Amino acid sequence: MAATKNHPYHILPPSLWPLVGSFSALALTGGGVMWMHDNPYGKFVTFLGLAGVLFTMFSWWRDVVHESRAGDHTPIVQLHLRYGMILFIASEVMFFLAWFWAFFDFALFPSAVDAVGAQWPPKGLEVIDPLGFPLLNTLILLCSGTTVTWAHHSLIHGDREGLKKGLLATIALGLIFSAIQAYEYIHAPFAFSTANGGNVYGSSFYMATGFHGAHVLIGTIFLIVCYIRATRGDFTPQKHFGFEAAAWYWHFVDVVWLFLFVSIYLWGGWGAPVHG
Repeated sequence: MAATKNHPYHILPPSLWPLVGSFSALALTGGGVMWMHDNPYGKFVTFLGLAGVLFTMFSWWRDVVHESRAGDHTPIVQLHLRYGMILFIASEVMFFLAWFWAFFDFALFPSAVDAVGAQWPPKGLEVIDPLGFPLLNTLILLCSGTTVTWAHHSLIHGDREGLKKGLLATIALGLIFSAIQAYEYIHAPFAFSTANGGNVYGSSFYMATGFHGAHVLIGTIFLIVCYIRATRGDFTPQKHFGFEAAAWYWHFVDVVWLFLFVSIYLWGGWGAPVHG
């Protein structure tokens, strides 16, 4: 006879995914190091680890969705899921803070790095025109913040068509942002590393903006999954943590971009020749 449940928590059954994910992450990072050291098996191990990580993510989140459908996400479980998402976003804030710190350290103390002429940006370096594609992408992300909010409010008020339309609009804007950033990178007037004629300005620029671009792609995938779930009727006005987490993540991506645009594109390129 099953034991009587007299608490609001959901006790998780044993799962293989933490173990599979750990070994996959080990293969991914170890393979990456092997690849960078020209090991003949490095590329194979890296992609094997990446496949394992992606499979773990899909399988683990699939189980979470199944738990939600089974009614295991009680109010207190949902609350703790929200705490987890808040802590995750806080860790992401610290991650980007490191890149901002590096960029400002290089900019404020250029004599300590390989900035030509001990100035920032390095003497003679062309920078990307902040009032071109970067400003356009800023407007796109700001618009995407309004469309994801539209989707959220539609869900709360039981408007499923508004939810789906808002999600589709946000996904489209995210894809447009990524396409514009890819075009910008292809035509950028400076390289990533010194090996390709670049300098520390290029390295810090690409690391900060590139990681943000990766987060936009991840957030877009997150929203695509939410759209698929919305078409299946998974979310209700009272129970929609999966969508709420995606919306929080997307707003975080929006805010980080505003800081990137102001600090790296505008302030970081102040006084340098502009590449149109």
